[in-house]
Amino acid sequence: MKASQQTLQQIDRALRKTIAKLADGEERLSDIHVQVKSESGELLTFDDDGRELTRCVVEDWIGQTDEDFHRRATQTLRVVIGMLADELERVALVKPYAITLIDEEGETVAELSLVGSESQILSGELLKGLDRELDDFLKQLLADN
Repeated sequence: MKASQQTLQQIDRALRKTIAKLADGEERLSDIHVQVKSESGELLTFDDDGRELTRCVVEDWIGQTDEDFHRRATQTLRVVIGMLADELERVALVKPYAITLIDEEGETVAELSLVGSESQILSGELLKGLDRELDDFLKQLLADN
């Protein structure tokens, strides 16, 4: 399922609010944490200290119970973060910094963006299919023995 334009706009708006709060702050942070709640459709962002920066409801996410939800949400978040790369460069974040997807306990579920002093990794596109290739390699290796 492809993200709707409304979903992209709602996520964009929430991340822009987060960026605006970080741009106004004097404290230099090193990470932004994003949490999604499929039952309520909420998207929340937090700073390094776990303080909530913003919250919104992504209507298309309300009541999503399929097991593929977090993978699709991760892909959508990466797309929107990629579109906001220039704005993120202007905020007071200590490099390298990460934007992570966290679960309800605050544990990292996925890296959404990792920005270093010289490079930026926006998504797993370079690693796309790596799991399958590694599985195939392992099967072939075990078959040869």
